[in-house]
Amino acid sequence: MKTRLQSLGLLDRAIRATSDEELAAIVAGLGDDHREAVERLVEPGPSGDGVTPDAIRAAVAKGRLNGSMESIAMVFTDVSLADCIEKLGEHSDNPTTEQLKEVLPGIVERHGLSITRMMLASTVAGEAAASVTIRELLKYDDLVKLPKEEPRRIVPEAERVADDEPDAEREALKAKRLEAKRRKQEAAAESRRQSAEARGRV
Repeated sequence: MKTRLQSLGLLDRAIRATSDEELAAIVAGLGDDHREAVERLVEPGPSGDGVTPDAIRAAVAKGRLNGSMESIAMVFTDVSLADCIEKLGEHSDNPTTEQLKEVLPGIVERHGLSITRMMLASTVAGEAAASVTIRELLKYDDLVKLPKEEPRRIVPEAERVADDEPDAEREALKAKRLEAKRRKQEAAAESRRQSAEARGRV
């Protein structure tokens, strides 16, 4: 379990190390099938603006333990993983450090550093045979190592109290979401009613 959580932590770090601009570019570059898959995994923002970086990060934060984070990463890295497997050839099942170092510069050049890190971290989370080797690369290799995590700031008690106070913008956003949910429920109820009436006429 500890190793599993550490592997998920690497993937989480790889995604968090990806900038909003890079996430937006990744989504923009997806094919139709991959885009549809992401849209099923990521809830649109409150403004209905689709798969935004904020929406992706929210889905990842919620999906660390239910598999959604891994699914999102798999969709994002599907093409780069296929490229990596092709370049590794007969060594793709369990490549050595040297074999990976030989192909990774090309993967980074073609797909970008963030996607390459995400791909590697995703294979570790997927318990690939070369997980130990890949984990070491993500920790120490000059090309693909993940940035060091910033120490989490301890929030003083005074700030925590302030955070609990109502925020006008946050309350307005919550009200907007509730209204959208209510409308959706009403539309669903109306649709069920019409379906029932239609069945009654048949």
